[in-house]
Amino acid sequence: MDDPVERAYRDSSGIAVATLARLFGDIDVAEEAVQEAFAVATQRWPRDGVPPNPGGWIVTTARNKALDRLRRESSRTGREAQAQELLLGHLDGEPAEAGPVPDDQLRLIFTCCHPALAPEARIALTLRLIAGLQVPEIARAFLVPEPTIAQRLVRAKRKIRDAGIPYRVPRDEELPSRLPIVAAVVYLIFNEGYTASSSEGGLTRASLCTEAIRLARLLAGLMPDEPEVAGLLALLLLTEARRPARTTSEGGLVLLADQDRARWDRGLIAEGQAIVRACLRRNQPGSYQVQAAIAAVHSDAATAAGTDWGQVVALYDQLLALMPTPVVALNRAVAIAELRGPAEGLRLVDDLQADHGKRGLDGYYLFHATRADLLRRLGRPAEATTAYEAAIALAGNAAERDFLRGRVAQMRGENGCS
Repeated sequence: MDDPVERAYRDSSGIAVATLARLFGDIDVAEEAVQEAFAVATQRWPRDGVPPNPGGWIVTTARNKALDRLRRESSRTGREAQAQELLLGHLDGEPAEAGPVPDDQLRLIFTCCHPALAPEARIALTLRLIAGLQVPEIARAFLVPEPTIAQRLVRAKRKIRDAGIPYRVPRDEELPSRLPIVAAVVYLIFNEGYTASSSEGGLTRASLCTEAIRLARLLAGLMPDEPEVAGLLALLLLTEARRPARTTSEGGLVLLADQDRARWDRGLIAEGQAIVRACLRRNQPGSYQVQAAIAAVHSDAATAAGTDWGQVVALYDQLLALMPTPVVALNRAVAIAELRGPAEGLRLVDDLQADHGKRGLDGYYLFHATRADLLRRLGRPAEATTAYEAAIALAGNAAERDFLRGRVAQMRGENGCS
């Protein structure tokens, strides 16, 4: 059964950290206070019951913890007075700091994406603070070892402290330069919601998907002339539209080809497709816009068999030119397999392993799962089983592992194996 404290952490930790960071102007104080609040919740909620508004309870408790800490530190009396003044203004309904970013979480994202921090550190820190992701989950998103992520987080916090990077709203002219990293963070938050890194709570974390779309809408409102922001929003909407059909009633994974498309959210699809058409009229292609166009092609098909794979491959060709990464190349190979057959897809996948296996793909479960599926379709069960087992060992989510084990069992049954 889902633990209420764990559920509150997944749903509310990012909001709480962002709120406390605005009130106290110190990210470390905010994060530590929120962690203390959840520790208190672990003790009290099983005894007293879950409060009606768990997220609000966490923010209030964290705020009080932070104030208590500042009171204890006599050398920081000035900061305590400033924090209390901010709190009183907030509680009395006075307007928060004016600026181009009116949202606590989006403001914190822009703050963490300060140019003084390394790009990888900006993304890792924001995923930790906003999405509440743990080090193993962030490591999976980056396809790098966990100690690497831990070191990035330590260095980023040290840099913020030593350089005196303030928690403040960026000026209008600063927003575009921080946009690529901010957009990447929003996209990764959505991806973590769409397929959770850990098994807690099932295949998806719907609250993260909802939050990422909310942040993307805010970005689109802030930067209406940035086509990549529009492309990001369209991509999230079109992907989110499929989420209701991604799982069985028991929580099992359903692949795109097997989904009941009547369950897709047609309102989100219509909105996403309209944004894609507007992006096409601008003729300023970027990676998010192309990915959104691919999602739009899938949403156009009434059945999996009716997918225009030729158009999908052409779009992946364009995307690969914009983003020459092994993951994009792997997705392109999947599309080629649908258009030209699994043998051609497998050839491309094996070429990728030769070129990129030691630089991340060997640790990427979808690489092995894709290769396994192609081998299965080609009637090579022994090799397919080996690839499936590699994928199972790397998959972080129980729904993914169960699906892969089901494929192995089905294949063995078809081939008369016990």
